Amino acid sequence: MRRFLAKHVAATTGTLSCFDRLLFKGHLPLGYPHAMEEFLSRRGILFKDLKGFVLKQAERLKVHAHAVAEKTGRPYEYFESPVRKDQRARAIAARDGITEGLVCVFATIEPCRSFRLAYGHGRPTSRPAWRKCLFLYFYFVDREFGFCHARVQTWFPFTMQVYVNGHEWLARQMDKRGLRYRRLENAFLWLENPGRVQRLADRFASLDWPAVLDRFAHRVNPLLRDELKGYRYYWATHQAEYATDILFTSRPALRELYARLLRHATLCLRAEDVLTFLGRKLHGGFAGEIMNDWKRRWPGARVKHWMKGNWIKMYDKHGCVLRVETVINDPYEFKVRRRAGRRGRRTLGWHPLPKGVAFLPRYAAVSAAANHRYLDALAVVDDPAPAHRALERLVQPVRDHHGRSSRAFNPATVPDLALFAAVLRGEHTLQGFRNREVRTRLFGPTTTDRRRSAQVSRLVKRLHLRGLVAKIPRSRRWRITQLGHTVLSAAIRLREEDFPTAFLKTAA
Repeated sequence: MRRFLAKHVAATTGTLSCFDRLLFKGHLPLGYPHAMEEFLSRRGILFKDLKGFVLKQAERLKVHAHAVAEKTGRPYEYFESPVRKDQRARAIAARDGITEGLVCVFATIEPCRSFRLAYGHGRPTSRPAWRKCLFLYFYFVDREFGFCHARVQTWFPFTMQVYVNGHEWLARQMDKRGLRYRRLENAFLWLENPGRVQRLADRFASLDWPAVLDRFAHRVNPLLRDELKGYRYYWATHQAEYATDILFTSRPALRELYARLLRHATLCLRAEDVLTFLGRKLHGGFAGEIMNDWKRRWPGARVKHWMKGNWIKMYDKHGCVLRVETVINDPYEFKVRRRAGRRGRRTLGWHPLPKGVAFLPRYAAVSAAANHRYLDALAVVDDPAPAHRALERLVQPVRDHHGRSSRAFNPATVPDLALFAAVLRGEHTLQGFRNREVRTRLFGPTTTDRRRSAQVSRLVKRLHLRGLVAKIPRSRRWRITQLGHTVLSAAIRLREEDFPTAFLKTAA
């Protein structure tokens, strides 16, 4: 993304790439019928007693959830219909001032993958089946990971889900080290030391994730202490969001540029481009859907590009952070160098990226590369904000140091354009211009009265108050500034070339 940053270096204060939203799934080695039957056999549980045994364990999980909530004085709520549980939990944490520990426990009925009894050869057997059961959501403000949750299924095989946020973790790491920052919800608006913060963020993917996630599992699943003793969850990355933030100096610095970025991303990026961002190539054997989508949302808009189950999106956070985010739901579309079985032996090569948490650093590398390619593709978009600010300076009234108002210019009028052309003449480049030279160009070579001279002085003063001309010290001459060259030349070209061309195209 170096080209993008180099182009907008004056309007930005830094960058940050880190994981945002992460969902992990935990699976016990009981998820297939043979393992479940072996588990029941070792405990001497007959198939006729299976229902009672399963319901007993589900009841233990519900009693544990009630006990934890009651012990900590936190609410336990059951929802019969879908609700935004994350928003509800955050509201409770804000209301009660929770800075660490359990926030609440929610319960709701959801579809789950479990087992059913079926006829077998001479004896019943178990089969996988989609059922409905109670799910328990434990919301925490963790000392290390901030706001997070753990969800556990109350029926076998007790599948778990854990949600953490990389920005929450990073904020706590900066607090420990005394690094200052400004944060609004899930975005950093300013960083004291962006380079050091980036190095901290890079450590997130290499944490001991099995140990971290096992800690959450033992907090919400009491069966791991007795009935499931000796069993351990296998943790997989269910969804990973990796964000690259460009921190702008202010909302106006991003506003007009972002409108052009949205237009370019929607109209100009093709399917081949989206594949390139995600490290793929379009070929005859590619089977999948690629789609661009634009959506207006509060407080702005976002554009999203899908490739099968993965996508890359761009949106603005709070008007002053440009965020490009890669979301991986299907990691098998990407490659990682690892050992894998092939033709009866394990070989080292580039194989599909697995979901195991051990490969989270590869998720980060793939996503960061995708974000950087996307930003490089947007580097061709020019920022219109400087031009708009310069135009506003030209067409808006300004006040001098005495508080007197100076009338605005109108680039569409002939007298103002004649003034612009008079001061822009090439003969003024080396030594500047005087009142007489501009007066001659505007009113003719025979004009010498004081009224015309005072009129030109007032015109030059109006240019000077807007920074378009500057006084040459110890002389009566003026020189045109770099801003004056840019603004006045653009105003003349707009009337003489651009507007007539656009008018003819529209009229046709």
